[in-house]
Amino acid sequence: MNSEKNMKLRLRFERFSSKTAEEIKAGFEHVRQSESDNFKLNNAGNHIWLGIGMLRREFWSPTLHIELDKYEDGRTHVKGTFGPDPILWFVFLGLHCIVAALFIIFGIIAYSKWMLEQSPRFDIIVMFVLVNIWFLLYFMARYNRKKGARQMDELLNLSEQLI
Repeated sequence: MNSEKNMKLRLRFERFSSKTAEEIKAGFEHVRQSESDNFKLNNAGNHIWLGIGMLRREFWSPTLHIELDKYEDGRTHVKGTFGPDPILWFVFLGLHCIVAALFIIFGIIAYSKWMLEQSPRFDIIVMFVLVNIWFLLYFMARYNRKKGARQMDELLNLSEQLI
């Protein structure tokens, strides 16, 4: 998976495995017990979350969410999604919502001032700054993903071994 040339911020993959979902989950349980310092594993039903262990975790460390779908012939459809730490992702999305709300508010104010034949210059400048903040957030996310690419490859290799 070439993470550098992919435009998506949250990389995804899909695979079919000849193993059953129970065999895959058992493999992850074995890794949880044997490599508890290197990787953090959680599971709930047919969902598995892989992360980097606390001793090696950085601000940009990725997580891998794996969803297992069972088929009647015994195969398992495995869907994986890489992303940042859930708390970091929540803050990131919260910042986007705040910037969007401010953009809309200042857009309404600028339109109202324009209709009242007042100068909307300040409001338009603020809207321009908010657009630049959106771009800054995007490039920060790309930069953090680039810094976490090595750890993303580790998580992918671990999941490939078990799938």
